Amino acid sequence: MRNNILLACFIVVITIVSCDSRSVYDVYKSVPNTWHKDSVVSFKISPPDSIKPYNLFVNLRNTNDYKYKNLFLIVEMNFPHGKKVKDTLEYEMAKPNGELLGTGFTDIKENKLWYKEGVVFNESGEYTVNIQQAMRENGKVNGVVELEGITDVGFRVEKSENNK
Repeated sequence: MRNNILLACFIVVITIVSCDSRSVYDVYKSVPNTWHKDSVVSFKISPPDSIKPYNLFVNLRNTNDYKYKNLFLIVEMNFPHGKKVKDTLEYEMAKPNGELLGTGFTDIKENKLWYKEGVVFNESGEYTVNIQQAMRENGKVNGVVELEGITDVGFRVEKSENNK
């Protein structure tokens, strides 16, 4: 009987791990009660290969406290030898009727947002990705200082379709 339970547990673990075979890096960092406009969430990545292409994603978890239709982020990638690439990105976070997008059955939604496609990490060494919220309200010059509703910020690197 005990061997059957161990075998069942082993099969479940293998099934879960094999379902995400494209993931190379997938890390989340928690955001305190609000995400301050000056707070930068950083990720250190050491890519396993300098020839193959990868797809990059910003992952977010948000609650029903998130009150905007979209989200603006500033994402900066710092290369090992000093090069920096900074992008201002906009993502849709809710349908026109206000229903939040993303997956999840509870009040926490998870969003996997495209950042870059087919990236080749051709410099050896550690890359740093910095993510910062850059929300603005319509008609206001100053940004949203304390963004509510974002609970976790993540970064994901996946093998691309051509890199299986």
